Amino acid sequence: MVVEKIDTFGGHREPIYALEGSASTDRFFSTGGDGKVVRWRLDRPDLGELIATVPASVYALALNPTSGLLWVGQNYEGIHVIDPVEKKEVASLKLTSSAIFDVKFYKNDAFIALSDGVVAVVDTDQLVNRKHLKASEQSARSIAINPVEREFAVGYSDNVVRIFDLTTHTLKKVIPAHANSVFTIAYSPDFRYLLTAGRDAHLKIWDVEKGYTLHSDIVAHMFAINHLAFSPDNRLLATASMDKSIKIWDAETYQLLKVVDRARHAGHGTSVNKLLWVDSQQLLSGSDDRTISVWKLS
Repeated sequence: MVVEKIDTFGGHREPIYALEGSASTDRFFSTGGDGKVVRWRLDRPDLGELIATVPASVYALALNPTSGLLWVGQNYEGIHVIDPVEKKEVASLKLTSSAIFDVKFYKNDAFIALSDGVVAVVDTDQLVNRKHLKASEQSARSIAINPVEREFAVGYSDNVVRIFDLTTHTLKKVIPAHANSVFTIAYSPDFRYLLTAGRDAHLKIWDVEKGYTLHSDIVAHMFAINHLAFSPDNRLLATASMDKSIKIWDAETYQLLKVVDRARHAGHGTSVNKLLWVDSQQLLSGSDDRTISVWKLS
């Protein structure tokens, strides 16, 4: 595998914590510590377009595939719903005084992970809070949805992953998953496995069909793993770490294929916080160094 950096997007004044795709494949959104939500064109890194500004950092950014509206999780305030075409706020929800770490959509529900340990279930049409799921005293950090098993998984800062029923929202299983905070989780594309990672730098793979038994435990990075993401063609897995590197893995065997770092690829100089696959050959990465890199894989 050959990896080359083909572009760098700069303009944010603080670390970048969130990247999100757009309805158009040649555009994407970014946000972070400066509270600015920017839309970029892949072919014009000099032309960032300011979509919205909120007065606190943003860790969670999610495009609702049904409405085409952008949900911005403002720390200590709540949710701002932005029309990216009109570049204006169309609704807001004062949900919490906690930090918002993740937003995931399923049908008419938004599942929102909060730093007070609550997962809020919000009706996306009415923008009302349907339910508070409080299963921990520590932060809910990451959410993954499994429509096949009708479950969703949540990774927490108490080192635990909890599995909930997608319809009734009842707690089904508690997995003592890691030695430290769980920062990122995702189901494999075929929903047979749940992948979890976090501060202990381990990537763990759990067999869903065998009751979430541990399938593999990989010492994947030197420091915390901030994010993991599968490529659109389901062949590759990318992990991003506080150790400043990105690693590319075979998504079926979980064998390491490539290390992308500063020394070999002019990579990021600080923590890599977020990944976004544009397509199966292009990967974006956002960092504490306030830049977004575009990587071409071949």
